[in-house]
Amino acid sequence: MQEHQVTVARQRFPLDAPFFVLATQNPLEMEGTYPLPEAQLDRFLFKVMVPFPSEEDLVTIMDRTTGADAPAATKVATAAEVVEMQRLARAVPIAPHVTAYAVSLLAASHPDNARAPQLVRDYVRYGASPRGAQALVAGGKIYALLDGRFNVSVDDIRAVATPALRHRVILNFEGEAEGITTEAIVRTILDAVAPPTVE
Repeated sequence: MQEHQVTVARQRFPLDAPFFVLATQNPLEMEGTYPLPEAQLDRFLFKVMVPFPSEEDLVTIMDRTTGADAPAATKVATAAEVVEMQRLARAVPIAPHVTAYAVSLLAASHPDNARAPQLVRDYVRYGASPRGAQALVAGGKIYALLDGRFNVSVDDIRAVATPALRHRVILNFEGEAEGITTEAIVRTILDAVAPPTVE
């Protein structure tokens, strides 16, 4: 992922921009699936949970996948347009106090940090890495753009906190044994870390 290239039979193939990785993960109990190492998980911007489809959605899936008509994907953007969207997202301004808030949330995910709430101290082995704060800020910028704004708010950071941090917080043995979820940890952090006040 980081090198933007693949190697096949000792031959390297560079992957042009916009290169990114989308991956799916089945429930861990299923045979043939294995949890990724933390270092690999950390390279994904978000971890989005996809619930099981409703019966209505399942009917739609059946109609689309078992009929005579084969759905065909169409191009919605060129590579250059995607690169331009990425550039635009990076250009969204963020005030220093909003960046500081993202960093405070990240710091509170570490059990040895003074900001850490009790749930984190009791059940977290490792808090999120600096990539977690990068995901909060980048995700906040995109969230603001999708809302039609060209500046990042504290609410944008809060909105992306769970998908940005849920796979970066590593529970300790007690947390796993008690059935604590990383989503509960992130919610607790959001409740515990007060948004900054700007004068």
